[in-house]
Amino acid sequence: MSDPAPPAFRLAHLTDPHVGPLPRPRLRHLLGKRATGYANWRRGRSRSHDMAVLGALVADLRAQAPDHVACTGDLCNIGLPSEWDTARIFLEALGPPDAVSLVPGNHDAYVRGSLDGLLAACGAWTADDAGRGGVFPYLRRRGPLALVGLSSAIPTIPFVATGRLGPRQIAAAESLLRTLATDPSRPARVVMIHHPPHPGAAAPGRDLRDAAAFTAMLGRVGAELVLHGHNHVASVAHVAGPDGRAIPVVGGASASARPGAHGPLPARRAAYILYAFSRAENRHVVAATQRGLDEDGIMADLGPLALG
Repeated sequence: MSDPAPPAFRLAHLTDPHVGPLPRPRLRHLLGKRATGYANWRRGRSRSHDMAVLGALVADLRAQAPDHVACTGDLCNIGLPSEWDTARIFLEALGPPDAVSLVPGNHDAYVRGSLDGLLAACGAWTADDAGRGGVFPYLRRRGPLALVGLSSAIPTIPFVATGRLGPRQIAAAESLLRTLATDPSRPARVVMIHHPPHPGAAAPGRDLRDAAAFTAMLGRVGAELVLHGHNHVASVAHVAGPDGRAIPVVGGASASARPGAHGPLPARRAAYILYAFSRAENRHVVAATQRGLDEDGIMADLGPLALG
């Protein structure tokens, strides 16, 4: 009688919580882009993100007891120093640093110095297996997964939300992914990034500047799954891998989206994605389902995502 198959490893992915409320900033903090960002927050953005929804989503996620949690950025709103401790408290609610992996988003790097401040408060959730925090790309081995965390977060001018990895980070990620591909344990390589990493996935001014270089790198070395946020919509796309297999690229809705505030599409309702990783014939099999707000505003199972 053959041994039973091991249970699937479960990874939860949530993104863009935009943790609030945003405290009233000091005048000295309202310089440059923060001034326009704060005005946008007061005019309507604060009503797009609901902390009660976020709290219910996190409670539901914790009740599902995943083996690990991936968070793909935008914990902050305008990168205020007062937001860094709030972000840390949010991460503590998700789980301890060894159980939660974070990559930052553009709102976390809103102005120069914002990302450094966030990483000083929350760097433990980005620490690699050697214990170094705030260094990208990082590698975390968890069960059958190899989590590769990238930072596309850069400060930009007002009304621009682009991201960039840069040649050094892309080259380092390529080296990591290539080495993992030949590891005897053959882990499932899961890449985490905030911006949608494939060309055309975000509007100009909101896109990843070096998306073409990033996807070309994936075409050379491959990955089993890419997770991102930024667009505030649940989505599945694919990029070509080196062996002819399509690599699923999955985006998540904002975890704090107030019902209806991000548009009428069901894919824009607050949700997180729960992945189950198993093996079949020496290959990784990945299944995904969404949990979040249904059409009645009730936390529920929203059904599977077709990863292809």
